[in-house]
Amino acid sequence: MQFQISGKQIDVGEALRSRVEDGLSAVVGKYAKRATDAHVTFSREGHEFACEIIVHLSTGLTAQAHGHEHEIHAAFVQASERMDKQLRRYKRRLKDHHRSRTTPVELSDASSYILAASEAGQDSEAEQEQEPESLQPIIVAEMEAKIPSLSVGEAVMQMELAGAPVLVFRNEGHSGVNVVYRREDGNIGWVDPRSAE
Repeated sequence: MQFQISGKQIDVGEALRSRVEDGLSAVVGKYAKRATDAHVTFSREGHEFACEIIVHLSTGLTAQAHGHEHEIHAAFVQASERMDKQLRRYKRRLKDHHRSRTTPVELSDASSYILAASEAGQDSEAEQEQEPESLQPIIVAEMEAKIPSLSVGEAVMQMELAGAPVLVFRNEGHSGVNVVYRREDGNIGWVDPRSAE
């Protein structure tokens, strides 16, 4: 497994680097034998350290976990425990996924945009009801995104492994673009525009 261990304005020493490689290899090795690479990023958020772990499996699925603690090593331990819990929860489904899928998940290129939020200074009702100068949103960032080609079950598993609130995917059944998302009531929603026709 390839490791990319970095810190945002933090120096990641050799001791932490070797602990991350050993600990993450042990966690991922128990459940997913075919992990290709792992990205571990440390940052400081106020008085706490944050650790974000992203593990890419050879099938195209991605698992993601976060940890926040007062010490940097403790933040990694918390994130790796969460990764362990996610992979343990989906161990059977990951193994079934490996048996039924003979080729890696196909990924399509797409553009991803971050739009500026509305101005935070609008407190009064009169200010909130004012027409904006332009109805065009302000694009803050433009990035490349990958849209996986998955079954609905795999998409739900991928969304939960990544800890994401929503996942856009290409449905393997009919090649249409679909969306799965976590609803406020805790259930999973599935948007399939093809079925609406």
